[in-house]
Amino acid sequence: MAWSFGRTWWHLCLSLLLCVFICQAPGVNLLPGEKINYNLVHSWADKLGMELFHLGDFITRRKEVQESFKEAKVVIRNGPSIVDSMAKEIEMMMDLKVSAVRRIMDTAENTALSHQNDMADKMFSYYNAKEMLEPNDPIPPIPTPAPDMDKDIGEPLIYVQPKVLELTPRPEFHNTAVNFSVSSVHVPVNVFDRASDVIKAIQWSENLDQIFRDNYKNDPTLSWQFFGSSTGFMRQFPASKWKKDVPVDLYDCRLRSWYMEAATSPKDIVILMDGSGSMLGQRLDIAKHVVNTILDTLGTNDFVNIFTFDKDVKPVVECFEDTLIQANLGNIRELKEGIESFKPKCIANYTAALTRAFEILEETKSSSRGAQCNQAIMIIGDGAPENNRAVFELHNWRDPPYKPVRVFTYLIGKEVANWDDIRWMACENQGYYVHLSDTAEVREMVLNYIPVMARPLVLGRHDHPVIWTQVYADIEDTKLSDYLWDIKQCEEQKADVLEYWQVQDRMLHPKEMARRAYRRTKESWNQPIDSNVYQFMTTVSMPIYDRRENANITEEVLINEALWELQTRETRIANILGVAGTDVPINEIKKLLSPFVLGVNGYAFIVTNNGYVLFHPDFRPIFQGYILKPAYNSVDMIEVELLDDDRLPRDFNPVLMTIRDSIINQSTGSKWMLVKNHFDEMKRVARIKRQYYWTAIKNTPFTLVISYPEQYGVSRMDIRAEQEIHRINIKGTNIRSFFDGKRWKIHPDWLFCKHSNRTFRTPETELMFFLERMSEPGWHWPASRSAMPPEHAAAMFSNNSSTGRYPSINDKESYYCDRQLMQALVFDARVTEWFSKNTSFNSKDDKGNEFKQRFGVTVAFLATHSGLTRWHEFHSNMPEEPGVGETFSQHNKRAIDEIWYKRAVDQHFIREESFVYSVPFDAGESNSEILVTASHAIFHNEGGKSAPAAVVGFQFQHSALYKLFHNITGNACAVDDKDCYILDNNGFVIISSRQHETGRFFGEVNGAIMKRLVEEKVYKRVIVYDYQAVCFESKNDNNASNTLLSPLYHVMRLSKWLLHTALWYIVQLVHWTPGVSGYSEMYLDMNGTEPEPEHDDNSQVKNTAWLRYLTLHRTRLKPCDMQRELYTLYNEKDNVVYNMTAHACERPFVVLPIPFSNLILLVIDQLCPRDPNLVLSVNPQRINYPLAVNESLGCYKQAREFNRVRPQSCISRHANESGIKLCGRSCSIYANLTLILLCHILSRWL
Repeated sequence: MAWSFGRTWWHLCLSLLLCVFICQAPGVNLLPGEKINYNLVHSWADKLGMELFHLGDFITRRKEVQESFKEAKVVIRNGPSIVDSMAKEIEMMMDLKVSAVRRIMDTAENTALSHQNDMADKMFSYYNAKEMLEPNDPIPPIPTPAPDMDKDIGEPLIYVQPKVLELTPRPEFHNTAVNFSVSSVHVPVNVFDRASDVIKAIQWSENLDQIFRDNYKNDPTLSWQFFGSSTGFMRQFPASKWKKDVPVDLYDCRLRSWYMEAATSPKDIVILMDGSGSMLGQRLDIAKHVVNTILDTLGTNDFVNIFTFDKDVKPVVECFEDTLIQANLGNIRELKEGIESFKPKCIANYTAALTRAFEILEETKSSSRGAQCNQAIMIIGDGAPENNRAVFELHNWRDPPYKPVRVFTYLIGKEVANWDDIRWMACENQGYYVHLSDTAEVREMVLNYIPVMARPLVLGRHDHPVIWTQVYADIEDTKLSDYLWDIKQCEEQKADVLEYWQVQDRMLHPKEMARRAYRRTKESWNQPIDSNVYQFMTTVSMPIYDRRENANITEEVLINEALWELQTRETRIANILGVAGTDVPINEIKKLLSPFVLGVNGYAFIVTNNGYVLFHPDFRPIFQGYILKPAYNSVDMIEVELLDDDRLPRDFNPVLMTIRDSIINQSTGSKWMLVKNHFDEMKRVARIKRQYYWTAIKNTPFTLVISYPEQYGVSRMDIRAEQEIHRINIKGTNIRSFFDGKRWKIHPDWLFCKHSNRTFRTPETELMFFLERMSEPGWHWPASRSAMPPEHAAAMFSNNSSTGRYPSINDKESYYCDRQLMQALVFDARVTEWFSKNTSFNSKDDKGNEFKQRFGVTVAFLATHSGLTRWHEFHSNMPEEPGVGETFSQHNKRAIDEIWYKRAVDQHFIREESFVYSVPFDAGESNSEILVTASHAIFHNEGGKSAPAAVVGFQFQHSALYKLFHNITGNACAVDDKDCYILDNNGFVIISSRQHETGRFFGEVNGAIMKRLVEEKVYKRVIVYDYQAVCFESKNDNNASNTLLSPLYHVMRLSKWLLHTALWYIVQLVHWTPGVSGYSEMYLDMNGTEPEPEHDDNSQVKNTAWLRYLTLHRTRLKPCDMQRELYTLYNEKDNVVYNMTAHACERPFVVLPIPFSNLILLVIDQLCPRDPNLVLSVNPQRINYPLAVNESLGCYKQAREFNRVRPQSCISRHANESGIKLCGRSCSIYANLTLILLCHILSRWL
């Protein structure tokens, strides 16, 4: 008994002694209620940071790289000089394009005049872009038997054999197969190419081929050249086939912005649509088609509004009220949606409608809003009860003969007798009248208003305004966005049904349905900035006038009530022949901007007179990877330059608005601003101070803006005189030797050197060609990227032959090299030549082998500020064997434009001796090996100035990093009561005990702890607004008013019917096919989800219940605003939160920075309760503005419209226009009263 008591006492003393020993042991310090050892976690973070840093330090040889750049110097970057130099380069290039277009214009006018008496040859053979053949193409058979007469045109059918032409793909035309000998002709589907006026214009315009060839010879950088005829066809050079992947060719050059803006000066238009009860059925369909076609002819320099009128006059979009709105894509879409839902009601009050229209136009002009140039009223109706002469006398005839407002009238319907009043309105107000009885003729008839509004231009003869368009997507039509979206929804519906027949009810599980919905929503967030799906460009164009003042016209004249007669008479004319133009690809302009000069995180962009960006690094015109956004080309500069001022959405900073006004007014200036730059799929954000400089591009409506970070952009690297290329050549060194091997790439989008008459397989091949040339005697650096236009050069050098050799662009050996960039590239190649060599890595150094084996390093890389990327792969056996390094270089060859490069440079000013680590987003969801990318910035310092010289880095296996972390932490993070995470500086998971969480945003994993990290100022929440987002609104398929608005609609409905029918048969086939059915049953048996057979009366209902869950709710595209809540670490190195210990469930975690990295270590007590429903996300959320009922974002933006600068050219009147009497005519089918009376009598008797 005593022994037992003594033993118990001994155990108690021993336990107390052990507790005292543990509590006083160094590094433990357990507090009451604390389950996470702060000192232990601190030791983990320190050890992990040191291990990773030593790895990166050894693998990248960063100190050797930094030493390599010691010969360079650091100079101050001169912003005003840079922006001025770039603007002059762009100006010279654009002058070349204008010169080419002016020659096309002049040749076309002279050619048309000299061929005015030629007869139209309806058998004339030409290169039809949609029908011509290549040498190996099969010749289509002649259609037999052919009917004698075409009922639509009342003439014999004409068949002309397609012409054959050899075509060759050319990279400068995006690998389109072309022929530089001739041009090809595109004819829209609504134009008959054998009509007399059309085929005659095709004949004489073939003479333009010579000037096309001469232009291309003078300037091989020219893109497509074209002549768009007022008759509808377009002749383009070089010749190519017209290939489109859509069922219907919607292209009509007369509806393109380059044609419309050149053919007419800016205009204010009020559209009046008859809302009387007689405007029903087909008349309503035709009227809506007319309105939509008019809207398609407007551009960003035009202003418009639509009113419907019955007894009252109302705008189709209520919030637009009595104002004219800018005709950009977003506003036009609002108007089209408004007119789509319109329904006629009662008697139309023409007097009230006309009065309202004139008052709006007068108020717009007096308040200096709108276009301040042409003004017009478009009336669409089925007849006016009177001509409203008093209204016109009061508002439009005050200053005869000048009539400030033109009136265009569109009479709708077949059985219309009262046409004279509505025709009188047009003829007496310098407009045009047309009568429409079928949707097929709408486009051609509506386009008649353009030549009428062009008459003042034509009468002026010598003034040919030069027009530069807003950015647009080549030949694409914005209607295709809706078509493609509908097709995608059909494909998703089909995929869902087929999947259902494989897995049955498992697919209807709420988690599975949520996963599928999230996947599709995630796809809609895909907004690639760089995409090859579309070729974005601006176009310079110029109107072409008919130089004849008089012409013979043949028209039907009403002799009496029953007789019409064709009569020919001479009359005064002022016709526009068409528009000449040439495309300027946006990528070609970007190449002139020398991004090397701006440095890492520097960029340039161009702003138009309307404040819209022509291009910008944050310009995102595409979503879903291939669909154009509905309002893709009306992105304002203040919507992409986001100030870091914590303002509410669309509450733009007055400082930014002032800068915008200065830019659109084409002033020269500079300013610094604190901004938020998002990157990496809009999931990361940097808050930096940027410097801005801007200046005008002369003779254009564009202003160039450059920007770079103030922290590291004010200085840049430069070479010394003794390191220039020609001095290296003099020493006998072969500069090509600096580029030995295959482990190097140059930036594919930068212009290092370019040959005008030669193409190369890769940028590297082209570079080596020029390096060889530089070693030859007689090498010289061209003075400019672009030569002067021939007429300018001739004037400058004709009287002075001693001025020296000017780099002529039509020289057989013409080329351009960016001297500063090439000097920097050769220098970087020389000093980093050693990096790709295998000597040090292949040595039997124990430390090196240990690192390679422990971390699974796959590649080490180096990228320099001159666009050079080198790498060394670790797992290839042969020195030049392509391996992981080649894979790396395919996706990481853009040097300073790579995300890891930018992040490393930013990280340098947070922790200088640190690496930036990252993994792909949602990497844990993939089954492939995850690679961790680490990068570190190399800065060169001289004389108190520093500049980024290069970035080094490496990639290694994520599994090795996890193993290292596990070895350091032991089993402490493997138990159930603790969770350990490594997060990056933007809150994304790098390491987690659950691998599927790798790459996810931590707020989605544990929202409660992420919220605490924000509250304790570990992370800062940064709200980023996306003013280019696309939302999806429910689509009402029951509204049939738009069924005739587009040929695509019919094709789409037919394709949907065929798809649904085929889908039904496929589903039945799959269901009854024994093999597939057996597979499904086996799958369901394995998962235990096969439902029991139904025997009640509701079994049929239950068997089809799945349709309700799988049927997609059809939507339409809608521009909208979204916001993302992004996160970034606070940059304070001594943040007090890192000294805080865990305290029970009041603070159930410890967070510490991992040294020499952008990472933090987070250890969480998992036993503490948390709200599982609290989720923080970086995904976009729609911004809900305080809008009234039926209002949209367009209304909200219209109430906060920005300033704009009107185009300089405005030609809206001419004294001689009153002498032109052509204003449209009626048709005999509608005015033959005798026939109408006869039909009425017969109907009574029969």
